[in-house]
Amino acid sequence: MKSAVETLEPTKVKLTIEVTYDELRPSIEHAYQHIAEQVTVPGFRKGKVPPRIIDQRVGRPAVIEHAVNEGLGGFYAQAVRENKLRPMGQPEVEVTKVPGLVAGDESGELVFEAQVEVRPELTLPELDAIALTVDGIEVSDEDVTERLDALRERFGTLVGVDSPAVEGNFVVVDLVASIGDEQVDQVSGVSYQIGSGNMLEGLDEALTGLSAGETTTFETVLAGGEHEGEKAQVTVTAVSVKERQLPDADDDFAQLASEFDTLDELTADLREQAARTNASNQAVQARDLLVEKLVEATEIPIPAGVVEAEVHRHLESENRLADDEHRAEVTEQAQTALRNQILLDTLAETLEVKVSQAELVEYLVSASRQYGMDPNTFIKTIDEGGQIPAMVAEVARSKSLAVALRHVTITDGDGGAVDLSDFIGSDEDDAADEQDDVAAQAAAVADAAVAEN
Repeated sequence: MKSAVETLEPTKVKLTIEVTYDELRPSIEHAYQHIAEQVTVPGFRKGKVPPRIIDQRVGRPAVIEHAVNEGLGGFYAQAVRENKLRPMGQPEVEVTKVPGLVAGDESGELVFEAQVEVRPELTLPELDAIALTVDGIEVSDEDVTERLDALRERFGTLVGVDSPAVEGNFVVVDLVASIGDEQVDQVSGVSYQIGSGNMLEGLDEALTGLSAGETTTFETVLAGGEHEGEKAQVTVTAVSVKERQLPDADDDFAQLASEFDTLDELTADLREQAARTNASNQAVQARDLLVEKLVEATEIPIPAGVVEAEVHRHLESENRLADDEHRAEVTEQAQTALRNQILLDTLAETLEVKVSQAELVEYLVSASRQYGMDPNTFIKTIDEGGQIPAMVAEVARSKSLAVALRHVTITDGDGGAVDLSDFIGSDEDDAADEQDDVAAQAAAVADAAVAEN
């Protein structure tokens, strides 16, 4: 089989593939077998109809068409591998020549063209030349106090007050929504914390200053139900007003809320927690900054057809194909996601990132939790759906950033060097994982050999 590649655009190529008759022969033979099982010819059992009879009854062109349709996918995949292409969508195929349409003719060749969008070739900047500045991990007394207060709130109690409601108070409310003279919705006895902003726009302002038993009316846009998105007049009554009273921050509270005996021990632990969180945030910040730097320094062509297909799929799932404003928003999101994917795939390939079995399993187990599924069931479902390669690619993209961060210069705002090894690992860790995979594969082969004997 011969193939040639013509670059049409930075993200699109045309493959011209030539297949000899001998290379197509297995597909032709299979076509005869398949057709023989489908046709009924007097004097012959199904599946035993000779090729010459099929040529007479069905026609040689039908056989060749069947063979071509069967073989195209394999020949295309072979050409993609041989030319080291990275398709990002389905090809548009046009057959320009077929062989042997006359019975007994074993001459000629199959020629077809396939246009397909591919991952573009990128030139990445030198990682050693990149410098990132991230926030420090110092923990302020305010950070510790904030964590301590959050812990105290978990053990707080709600107590009724006679004073007007203020931000942070909990108010039990009755709500009646009307559009014109028609009452469209009503809820009673709902507890709402002023300032949370998780109900109706304008509710915080309406409740602030109300005492228990008082009523007011405000205009808002309904956030749900049959009249979602419509303006309505809402009458709200503050049935009761309560404030959260916090326990004193002392040794007794430390013993109640933690394994520590004193408040000093508790606050010291909270400070360590804050430092660990800041360090984790530092790693995330470095990762995001690196992506920004790489995107800014790299010309990344975007396959328009891939974007359009994703946008169409998204809008169709939401039944919003005619929503031009939403289309523009989704298009921008799809372009950003695809740009980052192309960048990270190239980075992973450049750094020769390898995903260990342990890393893949860890990712799949984490993903199963997000879907609320049993890990074994989730992994089996992913495997049966042929999605394992996509999962491996996703892990490789994430790991490529960790590996890349080992090569860049990272400092904090004071110019001090930042050590992210706890989050991005090391080359030695990767080598150890690779050795573990090799050992595991060798053990599996040995077990299989023992089982056979």
